[in-house]
Amino acid sequence: MRDISSLFADYASHHQTRGNKWFHRFGIPMIMLSLIGMLARLPVAPHVDAAILLIVLAEIVYAILDWRLGAIMLLISAAFYYAGAALPFWINVVLFVVGWIFQFVGHSVYEKRQPAFLTNALHLLVGPLWILNDVIHVVRP
Repeated sequence: MRDISSLFADYASHHQTRGNKWFHRFGIPMIMLSLIGMLARLPVAPHVDAAILLIVLAEIVYAILDWRLGAIMLLISAAFYYAGAALPFWINVVLFVVGWIFQFVGHSVYEKRQPAFLTNALHLLVGPLWILNDVIHVVRP
């Protein structure tokens, strides 16, 4: 697995315009919240649902990439877990769709470049971490 700085640099190369960054700053949290909220309703084992499984798997990747961002993302994911699970399912669906519309508007209208995850699926996990780092500046470019 590549180091966090090179992943962030690659991800950032797909997110250069102010408009695209704005749409991502709102769309990615909407997608995270709603995906976790929807998956919280899908049991996979006793006392374990698909959202917890996703959070654990993502946190393993995040801990490998940068433990500091991973720890903060765990707190955010826990908050999103409770908030998303409390929302009605249909609101999660709407937020999920709107979040993805935001992503594609950012790329088609502002960036004029395909989303980074189309060339590297790991960017589906890197995106939320990149947004978090853009807000709190833990990893320097």
